[in-house]
Parts: sequence; C-alpha cells; structure tokens
Amino acid sequence: MKLKIKLPLLFLLMLLILMFSIGLYLKFVFAVYSPIPGTLLDSRYIALLLPIFAIALFIFTILIIYIYFFIEKPIRRLNTRLGEVNVVHPLPPLALRSNDEIGELYKHFNKMEHRLQLAHREQTDMIAAIAHDLKTPLTSINGFTELLAAHKDLPETEKQEYYELIQRKSAYMVELINDFSSFTKEKLELESMVAAPVQASQLFEQIAFEYEYELAGLDYDLAYRHSFTDSILLMVNEPMIRRVFGNLFSNAVRYGGKKELKVYMTGYVQGHYAYFQIEDNGVGVPDKDISSLFLKFFTVDKSRQIQKGGLGLGLASCKSIIEHHGGEIAAYASEYGGLGIRFSLPLAVHR
Repeated sequence: MKLKIKLPLLFLLMLLILMFSIGLYLKFVFAVYSPIPGTLLDSRYIALLLPIFAIALFIFTILIIYIYFFIEKPIRRLNTRLGEVNVVHPLPPLALRSNDEIGELYKHFNKMEHRLQLAHREQTDMIAAIAHDLKTPLTSINGFTELLAAHKDLPETEKQEYYELIQRKSAYMVELINDFSSFTKEKLELESMVAAPVQASQLFEQIAFEYEYELAGLDYDLAYRHSFTDSILLMVNEPMIRRVFGNLFSNAVRYGGKKELKVYMTGYVQGHYAYFQIEDNGVGVPDKDISSLFLKFFTVDKSRQIQKGGLGLGLASCKSIIEHHGGEIAAYASEYGGLGIRFSLPLAVHR
C-alpha cells in the first residue's frame, strides 16, 4: 500500500480509536458520578481528564514509533548507503520488504547502483579491449622495424615485404581508432537525437533497393518482403536508422563466410511497433555467443576480426540506436542457417 494512502488511514484509525475511547470513558464517568460542581480548574475535573490524556499520549507514541521504524529509519539507512556507494567493490543490494514509496525508492536505488557497476565494468572492458586490439599490431610493427634496423643488408624484396606488412598493421590501427571515434561521436549524437514521422513502407523499400544493388555487386542476393501499408508511420531519426541497416548488412557480408551468400529482409507490424528482420544463410554464430553479440568489443572469432577489420562495435551501436528510439533488438539462429537480427521501432500513429 502506498504511503499517501497508508498514512492518512493510520491517522484516521488512531483518531477513531481516540474518539471511541473518550466516548466510552465519558459514558462511564457520567454513569457513575453525578455532575461535579465547581470550576473547570477543580482538581476533580483534572483527575477525570488524566485518563484521556494518557490515551492520547499512547496513540501519539504508536504514531512516533511507526514513523521512526517504517519511514525515518529506512530513509536514514538509504542516506548512509548513498555515502558508501562503491562500484569497484559492490555491496549487497539494499533489502526492504515494503510495497510503498520507500520500497520503490530502495528498488530504484538498487537498479541505479547496478547500472553504475555495469558502466564501470564497461569502461574497464573498453580500455582493456582498446589496449589489446592496439597492442597486437603495435607488437608486429615494433618487431618488423627492429628487424629492418638490425639487418640493413636484407634483400630489397624482403625489405619491401616488411614495409608492406608494417603498412597493413598501421592501416588496421587507424581503422580501429576511427571505429572507436565514430562510436563515441554517435553516443553524443544520440543524446540530442530528434525523431520525426517516417513512412515505414517507403523506408523499407528504399533500404531494400539500395542494398539489393550493393549486394549484387558482390555476387550476393537480397530477398525482401513487408506487410506495411502507406498509413503506417514510424517515429524515428531516419539517418540513425539507416546506420543500423548499414551495420547489419555490413556484418552479414563481412562475417557471412559463404560464397553464395543470400540475405533476407522482412518487415511487419505487431501491436504498437514495426519489426524488421535481417537474416542470412551464412555460417552463423554459435549458440553460446548469441547473447553476447551486442556487447561492446565482442567478436566471435578474434582472428576473423583482424582479417575482416572492425572493432566489434557495429552491433553495440545498433543496440544503442534502437534502444534510444524506444525499441528492442535481439539476435537468433535463422531458419536459413545463418544469423538473424530482429529489431522493433515505435509507430508514430497507433492503428
């Protein structure tokens, strides 16, 4: 029960108990004693009023005890915990078996503390991932430069080979830094994102037309279908959503791992959301890794990432954009044999 209901009911109950007790007491007094002559300051009047004051004091004490144990003490405990928040060495969640506003406050505090811990862990993982991804090519570059410096009499063909390896490793490092820079810039853009109504069928068909020709140029196929009508509008930031489609198609091509790759794109409405699916018939992803695909810097195969490029931020970027729009995104094993990605976007006008 909420405090805004619980407290007035408690005060009303205490008042009724007080009035009922006073009524019974006065009925007893006037039934036993005849009217007492004299003034209100008469000691006999005062003696008769003492039990009424005792009842009022008892009820007041109950209210004070309730407020102390069920309101003041939990708030003081929360204030103490606020000063002890530690994301490095997390404390056990605050426990309060109450369904009122203070109980909700405890739940929100626990969620906030959990989000802070996740943010700290994510920040630490980010630094570790960047350091790891940069360390590998740097080690190779250092090794090749030391080799060239120590063996000045190497044949020109061998020197050229080492120079080309250094160039490739340097280009890979530049790509990593550019990917990370784009991701951080995108995070800032999302904070000031402006959504507007966009026709779902028009967006779907434009995306399909664009990537159908792009995939055809790589000797891949795109099959697409949707059930959107012209009246269905999405409330989205169109450039951001196009970026999501770009990342998903890029991932399918980059990691499909199949010469005769075919990508399937589907759109439909369910409830107050429009759903989009991008699937392929590629090599897919192991079941154990599907739940981790949207984590920053996660890659199924590190060696494949180095060969194909990328920092493992594409799907994390998609998740961030979709969630900022109020939708959801998930990965699954496609019936076509490869990977499937499904995401939802809110409708501008509910049907």
